[in-house]
Amino acid sequence: MAMMLPPIKNRQTGWRLFLMTVIGRSYPRVVGMQRELSWIFFDTFLPMLGVVAYVFVYRAIKAPEDYVGFVVVGGAMMAYWMNVLWSMSSQLYWEKETGNLALYIISPGPMMGILLGMAMGGLFATTLRALGIVILGSLFFQVHYVIVSFWQLFLVFFLTMVALYGLGMMTASLYLLLSREAYHLSNLAQEPIFLISGFYFPIKSFPAWVPFVGSIIPLTMGMDAMRQLAFASGPSLGWISVKLELIGLVVLSVLFLVSARVLLDYMERLAVREGRLTESRA
Repeated sequence: MAMMLPPIKNRQTGWRLFLMTVIGRSYPRVVGMQRELSWIFFDTFLPMLGVVAYVFVYRAIKAPEDYVGFVVVGGAMMAYWMNVLWSMSSQLYWEKETGNLALYIISPGPMMGILLGMAMGGLFATTLRALGIVILGSLFFQVHYVIVSFWQLFLVFFLTMVALYGLGMMTASLYLLLSREAYHLSNLAQEPIFLISGFYFPIKSFPAWVPFVGSIIPLTMGMDAMRQLAFASGPSLGWISVKLELIGLVVLSVLFLVSARVLLDYMERLAVREGRLTESRA
């Protein structure tokens, strides 16, 4: 007779399992940052060099002083883009290379929860880096902020992060399915996004179609809205109204999160059905 196994006590399901997965996957990233404090230095001060270079360029050509603030904000938001590009989009591919992906696939925790945990842990570390850039840049270059609405500014930032990390979860599946091309795609996407998203200058400077195409990246509308809400000349240099950009960020958030769920489910079904991912399939 087949031996009956006793039921597993305290088995978590539903939203409890999802929440525990998020906490369990974010914990290593938060603790890992504290164990290697030198990373905080290199992740904060080295990116400041690019910010400093643009500040001196703008002051050399006697650009409006608010442009210095635009650069500081752009340098801080760049930290989030780099975190999404390398620690979210490419993450499942790197997990496969290190042998951890199979454990994620067979674990009871949902893939959305695993990736959200990575995002939350990375968001904590990245926020410290971004705050360091904003504080140091503002003090060194005497940036003056004229904040129109704290609530709107917080809402823009929150929606930008939701849409941005939703994009990271969505592209994680695509990068995994593309296998080794993920690394090359990450390198390829880095500099063009810096340009069309307007990290160091207002996107209004571009022809009208460029910001429209670039708005598929949440940082494009997010940074433009934050600059309009935080600087005196922001509204005059803004691309479209803050209200429209808020609506756009909501649409992108829903689109990317739903797409991430669909692609991650497809990836799991593919792994279960064929027992492999990214390798050539007959």
